[in-house]
Amino acid sequence: MAVLAYSLGKREINQHFTIKNAKLISLVVVILLLVFHAALRHYGGGDSCEWLLSTGRYLGENVWQPYGCMMHKYKSIEAKTCLAEKQVAFVGDSRIRQLFYSFVKVIDPERREDGNKHEDISFDDERSSLNVDFFWYPEANNSMKERLITWTQESSAKPDVVILGAATWSIKLHRGSSETLQQYKVNLTGIAAHLEKLADYGEVYWVLQDPVNEDVLSESRKMITNQQLELYNEAAVEVLNSSKYNGRSRVKLLAASRQAALETITQSEDGLHLPESTRNVGAMVLMNSLCNKLLKPIDGSCCQTLPPLNFLQKLSACFFLGSAVVFVILHVLGNSRHRRPVPPDVESLEEKKPATAAVPFGLKAPFQALCRMGIIMGYFFLCDRADVFMKEQKFYTHSTFFIPLVYIFVLGVFYSENSKETKLLNREQTDEWKGWMQLVILIYHISGASAFIPVYMHVRVLVAAYLFQTGYGHFSFFWLKGDFGLNRVCQVLFRLNFLVFVLCVVMDRPYQFYYFVPLVTFWFVIIYSTMVMWPQILQKKANGSGMWHLVVLAKLLSLLLFICVFAFSQGFFESTFSAWPLSKLFELNGSIHEWWFRWKLDRFAVIHGMVFAFLYLVLQKRQVLSEGKGEALFPARMSNLLLLCSVVAFITYSIWASSCKTKAECNEMHPYVSVVQILAFVLIRNIPGYVRSIYSSFFAWFGKISLELFICQYHIWLAADTKGILVLIPGNPSLNIMVSTFIFVCVAHEVSLITNDLAQVVIPKDSMALLRRLGAAGLLSLVVLALSRGSQLTPGA
Repeated sequence: MAVLAYSLGKREINQHFTIKNAKLISLVVVILLLVFHAALRHYGGGDSCEWLLSTGRYLGENVWQPYGCMMHKYKSIEAKTCLAEKQVAFVGDSRIRQLFYSFVKVIDPERREDGNKHEDISFDDERSSLNVDFFWYPEANNSMKERLITWTQESSAKPDVVILGAATWSIKLHRGSSETLQQYKVNLTGIAAHLEKLADYGEVYWVLQDPVNEDVLSESRKMITNQQLELYNEAAVEVLNSSKYNGRSRVKLLAASRQAALETITQSEDGLHLPESTRNVGAMVLMNSLCNKLLKPIDGSCCQTLPPLNFLQKLSACFFLGSAVVFVILHVLGNSRHRRPVPPDVESLEEKKPATAAVPFGLKAPFQALCRMGIIMGYFFLCDRADVFMKEQKFYTHSTFFIPLVYIFVLGVFYSENSKETKLLNREQTDEWKGWMQLVILIYHISGASAFIPVYMHVRVLVAAYLFQTGYGHFSFFWLKGDFGLNRVCQVLFRLNFLVFVLCVVMDRPYQFYYFVPLVTFWFVIIYSTMVMWPQILQKKANGSGMWHLVVLAKLLSLLLFICVFAFSQGFFESTFSAWPLSKLFELNGSIHEWWFRWKLDRFAVIHGMVFAFLYLVLQKRQVLSEGKGEALFPARMSNLLLLCSVVAFITYSIWASSCKTKAECNEMHPYVSVVQILAFVLIRNIPGYVRSIYSSFFAWFGKISLELFICQYHIWLAADTKGILVLIPGNPSLNIMVSTFIFVCVAHEVSLITNDLAQVVIPKDSMALLRRLGAAGLLSLVVLALSRGSQLTPGA
């Protein structure tokens, strides 16, 4: 009864919620989100600089997340580059002095707080000609005003950046009297005019007062209450916002550190001065406000302007727009031909004739696919290049990784079904394997789990397992089918690279940025070259002959030597891939270091897959294996022994990976030991007949679009080229993840269909036509490589 209810439940879900319906829903949701964000920007204020300076929240204890944008963590060399030959002035009381020291420590982490408390302090960096000064003016009075007048009147000594703030001393000295508050407003009004003049030459910030912990304040500071500070903040906002120049004030209000202090002031030792982590938030907010426009860090989306479109991006937009226009014209022509009235006396004759359309389907289909692709690329661009949707930083916690992991595996078990085949690593099983691995990798990326070494090492095994399947699958195909034709090669290369090629142009990224596609493309070419090389050994040729099997092993040994030569000679590797045009395909940040790292990390995974495929196919041919439904793969005793060894090996690897101290240490061993867990999983999954006879259709469905999922996540699920998270629904992280994931999966599935449709059109079966198209494609690729300037960025781990 339970099984029947379970089966009916799945059927009911599948009947009413199809992928076609899901895509229509996702399209409507995207349109509504675009309208929502456009209205939010127009009516609610869409300046990410204001978001950065005004509000945010803590992720964990020390990671500050501004509202709607990503804050870059500046390092010393970046800060010096940004602030070179500039003068920065901090003016105010002891709290501003603290902010000064935190700001200086970003530039020089070794700097100590060794200045006198109530005196001016100076910091100079000779190499960058950078000067940062603190001026002791604890009250917003005439003394502070005279300092500002001096700067406005002097021609050469004007600071490029001025950061000011004061109030606590006025409250303390005058016991929080209302007359002092009114005088504060008057003084600040006089100061504001000069701040506006200084804003003609640089950036001016007024720091709103942070809260205090009234319970631990000393007796001499008891009058500094949070109520008093709020009154002074309101006065500052009122005065500075009214001191407008051409309709708006150019004095920026820094309120983010106050927002952060609301959560951390209880950690203050004296109740007045902020803990170091909170002061660092204020300093880093200032750095992002000052430097993001100049240095344009990819993980610092706050305060960044949109980059101009390059020539290839404009060309791609025209291409997709033109394809849409052609499709509409063909569609209209086809409909008008279909709707043309037919005279009654001719109608019977028309029915007897073969149906002929004014527009052949073969001409309309590719333009329809390109039209769909153009819409999808527009969504990609809006998500990760245009300033439409928001972005936030990743923050790893164990719950953000492991809880979704439990959810997806429960769903996977819920959709368990009997497999059509019971052979080892049959198609349904390999799709299932790709599917759950891809889902784990997606959760790993969005949760920022690379920071946790045990998870990082296990995900490294999943990447190696993908390459293992690449070796296993292509070797098996060539061995069994013997199809070495150009059509087959072009089909595989097109399906692997079409989406990435389009993204390289539309998103202005180098080919190597999408590192996994270059990796599997390279290894496919190597596998093909190894198998097609004389003598070509096929199963029907070998026919159980030991001599031919030795030839295959000799080929595999040659491939192993080839890998070893490249792996142990970095100079040879770099000189090979640094030559044009290979350099345009494999360079990132002006070098091939990233390609070297990715290639070397899993250099043996593909040949492991090829050797496993060879041994399996030989054993299968000799009928050593029992692959019937419900049958154990080997005799009972051997099956039990291999299962025990596999479980022990699997657990042993996990213990080793969990004990790693550094990524570098583990990465050195990874190429040699990753195969242990891969083979252990394969045997555990396939030796018991009842396990081999079932599979998860849920995971298998995702496995069929695993490549598209891996690539699409870069821009429409993650953000800032994998450095952050796309925010479609601000203020509700859980709902945002659900909505963005739903749209992301629908897009990936649609891209998979488009790729398959276009592959049938672009790769003709006729050899001569294919050669002509290859020539044209090669010429086009060279032109694109010559014109491209793909931004030099390193993808996430």
